[in-house]
Amino acid sequence: MIPKKNPEIEVGRNSSLYFAIGLNMMLLLSWQAIEYKTYEKEEVIIDMVMVEREYDEEVPLVSVNTPPPPPPPVVMQESVQIVEDTEDIEETVFESTETSQDDLISDNVIRVEDVNVGEIEEDVEVPFAIIEDVPLFPGCEKVKKSERRNCFQQKMNAHVASNFKYPEVALDMGISGRVFVIFIIAKDGSITKIRTRGPDKMLEKEAQRIVNLLPKMIPGKQRGKPVSVPFSLPINFKMAEQ
Repeated sequence: MIPKKNPEIEVGRNSSLYFAIGLNMMLLLSWQAIEYKTYEKEEVIIDMVMVEREYDEEVPLVSVNTPPPPPPPVVMQESVQIVEDTEDIEETVFESTETSQDDLISDNVIRVEDVNVGEIEEDVEVPFAIIEDVPLFPGCEKVKKSERRNCFQQKMNAHVASNFKYPEVALDMGISGRVFVIFIIAKDGSITKIRTRGPDKMLEKEAQRIVNLLPKMIPGKQRGKPVSVPFSLPINFKMAEQ
């Protein structure tokens, strides 16, 4: 059987080549379209600048009355009168006040025995733990010297227990703790320089009130002389367990 189509005239034979050429042409056109740039045209307006004519302004001359310069200082001519040296002038002789080894030493020599040195009273503080004679709480005068420290502590604890009052506000707020009170038993037996340190101001105030109620003591002595004695008193504020 003889084919009717001519193989040399077949259209689909080179279709892939035509497709590749067409694709390349489309890519080229797309790239040119993307890279194409346009610019806005600016209109340039050229105007003429009119420059006015400058005029020269005449400045009037003003005369200033300046004062004349001061006159030169007058030079006073001193008149020198020559006097003949006919009188003798007594010269003043200045004697030296320095002493030498040849000068006699005065007999008024002050001896060490003649100097009266006054004793200066110093406010010496001796701690309670090492003082020779401890301060005496009223009521401990007749106690033996070896037992006076214990008597002082017992009297102090009894004073705190009898005057202790828990602050109601601190009790309601549940505030408790230990307050350290430091004070000084002066040379006259009075209580001075009270300082407190505790967990709350209310407790410190109550502890200071208790110490202010202390009676006057018999002062402590060191080498037979009254001295100031610092003392530390801990007061424990503790709520009763329910």
